[in-house]
Amino acid sequence: MSKKLIFSLICLLSINPVICQAQTTFRNPLLPTGPDPWVIRKDGFYYYCHTTGKNITLWKTKNLAELSKTQGRVVWTPPPTGNYAKELWAPELHFLNGKWYVYVAADDGKNDNHRMWVIENPDADPTTTNWTLKGQVTDPTNRWAIDMSIFEVNKQLYAIWSGWEGAENVSQNIYIAKLKNPWTIEGERTKISTPEHSWEKMGSGPLPVVNEGPQFLRQSDNSKKIFIVFSASGCWTDNYTLGLLEANAEADLMQASSWKKADEPIFKANQEGKAFAPGHNSFFKSPDGKEHWIIYHANPEAGQGCSNKRSPRMQPFTWNTDGTPALGSPVALDKEIAQPSEQ
Repeated sequence: MSKKLIFSLICLLSINPVICQAQTTFRNPLLPTGPDPWVIRKDGFYYYCHTTGKNITLWKTKNLAELSKTQGRVVWTPPPTGNYAKELWAPELHFLNGKWYVYVAADDGKNDNHRMWVIENPDADPTTTNWTLKGQVTDPTNRWAIDMSIFEVNKQLYAIWSGWEGAENVSQNIYIAKLKNPWTIEGERTKISTPEHSWEKMGSGPLPVVNEGPQFLRQSDNSKKIFIVFSASGCWTDNYTLGLLEANAEADLMQASSWKKADEPIFKANQEGKAFAPGHNSFFKSPDGKEHWIIYHANPEAGQGCSNKRSPRMQPFTWNTDGTPALGSPVALDKEIAQPSEQ
C-alpha cells in the first residue's frame, strides 16, 4: 500500500480534513521570489536554486511543495571584483561524472561581459561549501553567453546556451556545442534557433529579440524524439513565453538542420490566473518517476518585467500522441494542485 493511500485513509477518519488537504495539495508560488528556477533530484532529495544575482544558494528538500519551509544555504560567493564577480544569473546544478557542477552566467558589472562559468564540488551532498572554480566554459568565439544547460544523448555531453552572434547585442540565439568534459567545450558552436516568429520578438523595438533559457527534455531514455524548450521575447514584457525545438535522438545534433522549431509557443501567460510572463523553466519527475513536472517563474501582475516579483511555480504536464510535451497553461494561484506522486 502506497504512502499516499495510507495517508488518504487516515484523512478519511480525521476530524480535521482541512489539515489533510493542506498536506496532500499545494498552491503556487513555491517561494515569494525566485527568477530562473532550477531543480534536480538525486538520492531521494530535490535540490533547487534560482538567480540571486550575488551568490549560489541551494535548497535541499524531499518535498518541493514544501520548499518554503526549507532554508536556502549559500554555498559559494564570488570574489568582490573580477570577470565573474557580479550579476550571477540562472545557476544550474548538475551531477556529472561523479561530481557536482554549477553553471552560472556572471560578469564584472557590465552586461556586455557576461560569460559562462562553472564551479565543482566532489562531495556527495552539494549543499556543502566545498566548491571551487573550474573556470570559464566557452567556445572559440568567446562571445556573450548566459543560461547554459547540460544534457547527454548517446553518451555524448552537450552544452546549450543563449548567446550573441557577434560582439553587439542584436539577437539572443540558442547555441549547442559538444563537451569534452564538464568544463571544456570541444569544437565549434552551432546556432540552432534565432528569433523569427512574432511571439519571439515581443518587446523588441530598440531592444534586441530574444531566445534564452534552453532546457533539454525527453519523455524517456529510449524516446526517439528529444526537445529543447526555450524562453522567447523579452522578460521585460508580459509576453515572455516558451517555445519548442525538436530533433531525432539519432540525428547529428550539431547540424542546425536536425532541429525543427514549433510554429507556436507551447506555454504562455494566464492573466486571469495571475501568471504573467511565464518562462525560464526546468523539468523534473515525481519521486516515483511516473509524473513529469515543469517548474518556471512568472509574475503575479502585469508590467512587473524582469524584477524579483518573478516567483517559482510548478505543475505536472503530460504528452501528446505525437510525442511532444503538452504543458497546458499556468495553473492559477488560487488553485490547489496535488503533490507529486509518492511524495
